[in-house]
Amino acid sequence: MNAIYSLTPFTMTDYPDKIAAVAWFAGCNMRCAYCYNTPVVLAKFNETSVQNNTEILSLQQNGISDDEFVRFLDKRVGKLDGVVFSGGECTLARSFLPLAREVKQRNFALKVDTNGSNLIVLKQAISENLINYIALDFKATKEKFHAVTGLNFYENFIKTLEFLLANDVSFEVRTTIHTDLLNEYDISQMAEILWQKGYIGEYFLQNFLDTGKNFGNICKPKNCFDPTKINSKIPIKLRNFQ
Repeated sequence: MNAIYSLTPFTMTDYPDKIAAVAWFAGCNMRCAYCYNTPVVLAKFNETSVQNNTEILSLQQNGISDDEFVRFLDKRVGKLDGVVFSGGECTLARSFLPLAREVKQRNFALKVDTNGSNLIVLKQAISENLINYIALDFKATKEKFHAVTGLNFYENFIKTLEFLLANDVSFEVRTTIHTDLLNEYDISQMAEILWQKGYIGEYFLQNFLDTGKNFGNICKPKNCFDPTKINSKIPIKLRNFQ
């Protein structure tokens, strides 16, 4: 089974201050209620379709092979600054480390988007100096983590956060906002946890993207989100809010 579902060959928004490509890795160990990438999460390239909670999603491709991805990298040398590994949860792929090495061999900067559940692989990649920047998803408070993600990986996230802080890794923390799931008080609690752990960087809040398909069968939130109600000792930055 191919690990990469699809490629975005050019982006100026997914990697701060860099022109990059995005490799979307299939599969994930969470089922976040607001997830807009359900085809990527559920992809099974040896079958003609996959099924989520509500319908059959037809796959239009068989994914990107490792060799195809390496050939893509060769063609982008001198044209891109970096590559983003996203998903899904990219660190779960068996080819994550080999492909990260291919990225670095071509002198691209590598950004990794992760839910923080797979610290073993992140440690290995960091020990090899493969990763330049990490976007770490803080899904929810401990009390709401299972309701938002479908799994109890809160402590995994905390351990990853602590490791990144202790090892001076360049990273950001971000949270997707859907007010039916998380409110301003929850975000205040999460910001306080980050502060207590020693994170003093910017905390990015991303607005829910409604593509019409997500694991929670949710749509536009009933309540408005008011960032002025957040109590935070660390700077809050908004993304994709009007």
